[in-house]
Amino acid sequence: MEPKPIQIDFTSRDLRRLIVPLVIEQLLAITVGLLDSVMVSQVGEAAISAVSLVDTVNVLLVNAFAALATGGAAIAGQYLGRRERDKAGHAGAQLLLFMAEAALAIMALFYLGRGFVLNVVFGQVEPDVAAYASTYYLIVESSVPFLAVYSAGAALFRVMGNSKISMWVSLVMNVINAAGNALLLFGFHMGVEGVAIPTVASRVFAAGAMLVLLRRPGLALQVEKLSLRHDRYIVKNILRFGVTNGLESSMFQLGKILLLSTVSVLGTASVAANAIGNTFATFQCVAGNALGLGIVTVVSQCVGAGDYGKARFYTKKLLKAAYVSMDLCILLVYFSMPLVLRLYNVSAEAEHYARQIVWMHGFMGMLFWPLSFTLPQALRAAGDTRFTMVVSSVSMWTMRVGFGILLGRVLGFGVVGIWMAMFTDWFLRIAFFLPRFHGHKWETMAL
Repeated sequence: MEPKPIQIDFTSRDLRRLIVPLVIEQLLAITVGLLDSVMVSQVGEAAISAVSLVDTVNVLLVNAFAALATGGAAIAGQYLGRRERDKAGHAGAQLLLFMAEAALAIMALFYLGRGFVLNVVFGQVEPDVAAYASTYYLIVESSVPFLAVYSAGAALFRVMGNSKISMWVSLVMNVINAAGNALLLFGFHMGVEGVAIPTVASRVFAAGAMLVLLRRPGLALQVEKLSLRHDRYIVKNILRFGVTNGLESSMFQLGKILLLSTVSVLGTASVAANAIGNTFATFQCVAGNALGLGIVTVVSQCVGAGDYGKARFYTKKLLKAAYVSMDLCILLVYFSMPLVLRLYNVSAEAEHYARQIVWMHGFMGMLFWPLSFTLPQALRAAGDTRFTMVVSSVSMWTMRVGFGILLGRVLGFGVVGIWMAMFTDWFLRIAFFLPRFHGHKWETMAL
């Protein structure tokens, strides 16, 4: 007698309970990022340029750890779809161990390679910018292991559909960060140290909170005990699901970092405009990112249950929601942009470039961003991570980096040209991801 197939259903209420906290969590993170940049701008344009340069490297770590954790957590999600809770909890414990060990190694590399990052990657920046960047870098990189453990814990809560927990931990973490910034910058009149120290403190809290909360009984995925012993099968699949996902995200951010050397030689105004543009662009994409995380939860469980019809159905449903919600976010950014730009203490030239960047990114985002970045999350959740990594890496290096340097420096379009090249990267991604999703190859990649 054949076993009865596992039924996977997510009602509209289930999806709202999953997605709304994810949107709030994403919004909290970037709101604090905006407050950070606005507060540090009071120290001067050199300070905001320095913090933005180092934070571009830090965004690589944040996104790489988030991608690695999300990919690794998809393994636990597939076990949950099979109703194998003990295996899901064991996979979660192995993910935490793997993330912590990888982060310690990465932190050591970042400190050993500090001179290369500050002097070569960032290019020839002005002396005061270089001094601020060095100070900020030395402090913030000490939080790398805590960031990794937090990212793993947040991904595990999301994959079990309990995104409220990760939202509340993120809320407290960001409150610690923002309050610490205000105290040290305006109370103790510190420089970039006043932004760096609270970042470290907030990540230490978040990592500890996740380790405690994941041990609570009654969770769909409970990490009963942490062990230093490695499970080869689980680690092999973390490498397959998570590392390819993390490498893809790292390549994406690395391309942006390398473009900084192009931006930096265009002048401080271009560096500041690029930083402001990145902050606004993140707000415009907040809903799309949240829906992408939701797709990982839903599709990984559908794939674990062997129901690919449901996986397709929910992906299309959440993709439509991504388009609607992103359009609303972009419109809100457009309306608020004049007011927010006044908060920045930057030159008229930097503000002019920033306006152009935000308008272009919003318009193109309404049309193409979800297909470029939300849709492939379904492929990753199903285990089709190698394909998405290859496509994303080739597209990024040829279009975003190669074409960006051509437009920005050779053809003289400046910082705006670099952003124009980014949209060609989106088009190439869609040309590969959309046919892949409509095909059936990704349905053969599960555990």
